[in-house]
Amino acid sequence: MEIIIKNNYSEISIEASGIVANQIKSKPNTVLGLATGSTHLGLYKELIRLHINEGLDFSKVISFNLDEYIGLSKDHPQSYNYFMYHNFFKKVNIPANNIHIPNGISVKQLEYCEQYESLIKNSGGIDLQILGIGRDGHIAFNEPSSSLSSRTRIKTLTQKTIKDNSRFFKNISDVPRFAITMGVGTIMEAKKIILLASGSSKAEPIAQSVEGPITSMHSASAIQLHPNTTIVVDRQASKELKEKKYYNWVYKNKNVIYNQSYN
Repeated sequence: MEIIIKNNYSEISIEASGIVANQIKSKPNTVLGLATGSTHLGLYKELIRLHINEGLDFSKVISFNLDEYIGLSKDHPQSYNYFMYHNFFKKVNIPANNIHIPNGISVKQLEYCEQYESLIKNSGGIDLQILGIGRDGHIAFNEPSSSLSSRTRIKTLTQKTIKDNSRFFKNISDVPRFAITMGVGTIMEAKKIILLASGSSKAEPIAQSVEGPITSMHSASAIQLHPNTTIVVDRQASKELKEKKYYNWVYKNKNVIYNQSYN
């Protein structure tokens, strides 16, 4: 696991966009796992800039989003489908047929979850999964007590998540109580993972997930078991990490370490 600590939100967005861009350049038909939320807006803006100004090509990219609220139509302003098209998909050249976002209004939800898993598998699996983290340490909508081997499924949201997300709705009663989400096991099958976090409210969950025990009560802690994970945080989100000096030293000297290891 690599921990990258940047000064601010802008810097983590630029760092993350470089990782995603390099992945696409090295494999044009990359399968991306995408996340929603305010943390990722800066990343998507940077990727759009790279597309417009530097020709970053999304024409062969395939994408799978992590989750979606149950009961919200695709054109609902707070649906993740609306978020992705409004903030990213409409501004790059990714083909519509290559975009996959969970359907929150599917009639047969259980069958649909199995189909979503099959779509990921048939696409060759996710090459790079982008994640955020909730204030209780969840990834996607894998709330506390989620099985670390879970697959795409319907998940009941906790009151904490509902309260946190209520800022996007007129009333807390408007926040959906259920969501469809990739499972922790699904996420862990990605070849690479990059997790972004910004702000002091994410300091505790980052510390618990990176340096604490692996537990279903903090589903993000499962990434400790992943062989190729990068955590990109700003100073505020890193303030409870005990080994910050070590992480900073490794990041600044990784080229030296690599050369000494392989030469």
